Formats: sequence, C-alpha cells, structure tokens
Amino acid sequence: MTDVIEADGLHRTYSGGFEAVRGISFTVPRGEIFALLGTNGAGKTSTVELLEGLARPSGGTVRVLGHDPYTERAAVRPRIGMMLQEGGFPSDLTVAETVRMWAGCTTHARPTAEALELVGLTGRAGVRVKQLSGGERRRLDLALALLGRPEVLFLDEPTTGLDAEGRRDTWELVRRLRGTGATVLLTTHYLEEAEALADRLAIMHRGRIVTAGTPAEVTASRPARIRFVLPEGTGPERLPLGLRAAADGRRVEIRTHALQDALGELLGWAAGEGVRLEGLDARSASLEEAFLEIASRADDPPTADASAAAAASSSAPAASPASAVSPTAPTAADPEEVR
Repeated sequence: MTDVIEADGLHRTYSGGFEAVRGISFTVPRGEIFALLGTNGAGKTSTVELLEGLARPSGGTVRVLGHDPYTERAAVRPRIGMMLQEGGFPSDLTVAETVRMWAGCTTHARPTAEALELVGLTGRAGVRVKQLSGGERRRLDLALALLGRPEVLFLDEPTTGLDAEGRRDTWELVRRLRGTGATVLLTTHYLEEAEALADRLAIMHRGRIVTAGTPAEVTASRPARIRFVLPEGTGPERLPLGLRAAADGRRVEIRTHALQDALGELLGWAAGEGVRLEGLDARSASLEEAFLEIASRADDPPTADASAAAAASSSAPAASPASAVSPTAPTAADPEEVR
C-alpha cells in the first residue's frame, strides 16, 4: 500500500526558541484514517500545519502525495482538503454564496448543492453565515474542505461544537470518504471519535509521539481491571496470591494483562470460599486510560516514531503477578482510584 503522507524527523520551532514538534516520524498509507491525539500544546496542530504546507519545517522532511507540501504547493494543494480548527467566513454571505465563492478558487469543485447535501446543510443554504450555530459552521467548514474531491483530507477537530447526531453523521461521512479511497488525517479531543474512526492513531506529548498503532494495540499496553467489594469479615489478604490487587478497606481493584485468566481465578476462589463479590466489574483497558496515563507524565517522553511504537505496543509483555496484596490504592497515574 502506497504511503501518501510521510513525516521523517519532523521539527517545528517558533520564534523565541519554543520547540512545538520535536523530531516525529510516521507514515499514513492511501485509504487510511489516521488520528493524531494529544493534550492542548502537545504539538498536534503544529504538525498538521506542516503536513498541509502552511509552514516550513524547522527540521526533517514532509511528503504528501510524493511532494513537499510547502515548496511544491501547486502540485499538492489541488489534491488535498483542509478543515482548520476555525474557518473565517464573510458573515453577511449566505451558506450557498460562501460555497460558490470558495468553489471559484477550487479545482474541479463539486456543485454547491452536492457539497451542502454531504454535510446536511441543504435546508440552511439561504441563511447568512452569522446566523449559523457553532455546529453548523463546522459543517460548512467540512463542506468547503470536501469541495475539490480531495485525495487527502486533513480534519483539525472536525466535530467540535456538533451535537451527538451531527457527530455521528460526520463519522459516517468520513467512513464513506475512506471507502472511495481518500486518506484522512484528523486531530480530535474526543477519544470515542478516534476509537470509532481511526485505523491507526498516534498520541503526542510535549512535541513527540509517545505511542502509536491501532486503537487495540495502544490500549493493549494498559492492563485490564477488575473491581469488587469483599463482604464483611473477608480481608483482601485471603485473595489468591497470583492476583495483583490494590485494596482500600473492603474495596479491591485488580490490574492484569490477562483478564480472562485473572477473572477465572478470582471467581473460582470466590466459589470455593463461599464469598460473594459485591459490585463486581471487569473490563478491558480503554483508550481513555492510555491517553490519561500519557497526559499525566511530567517528564519528557523518549522519542519514538509511529512504526516503532506500534511494534512495541503490540508485543508488550504481560505484567508479572504480585506475590502479595498491596495495601495501597492505585497510583495517581491511574485515571480512577478504588472507591
């Protein structure tokens, strides 16, 4: 499969010496949805602007569709679509007038009616831009990004301001675009959105890619958890020694990379001991947990490109079981404490 986005050792330094992007490398093949995640200030938008050709890298190289998007803009721009975090529209134009104006600057533009139908704005064609809601403006942003039938689509926070129905409609549209062979790179603060859409993703922290891979590979690096409350008179020290557990009184949490095995051992012990586990809750790790663990780091992460991080996360060894019950609750890096 051909890579249509290539970043190699990418750096971006602003005046004053602030380094927003610190040597990241990744590729995105044709027909893939790739999500770039990170907290505010992680370097996502700075990275996307380099890929779009809106700025020159301070170091490293960028290729989009085989070209440098900054120095070979004329070869790249007609083949890509960009949805920025915020569009600047003339407020007194109507929605349809805005699309027609934009179409005049776009190669092989879709008809205005088709563009508005794609994003669900047909009924708002005659409304002035200043009268649109925030979510409707985001839909208009998306319509303009899709005008040129792009081969590569950059979406920076595409569903901010949309209600739940609008967000789901946008997801379905992005999936349809992928089905036509388009490549999509998006940034988002909605982790559910990344899990629902992305074929692969990368999480940035302080200008570097910390981990990357499929959503399943990234979450596999985090342990699953089992929570329950022991009955009166049954202390956590009676739990099987093979289970890694943290206790707060009668409340217990077990972290494991082998959820089925640990749950089977726990339930077998409870049945043998005649113990009822109140509020039993077992679930696999989530992307949110992986994200929050990375976001909580105070130190600078090691440099890691997407391919290396993906390989590391998919082959990470399971944690070894503890030989005794810890009397303390989970560490502050965990998104939730035992209650």
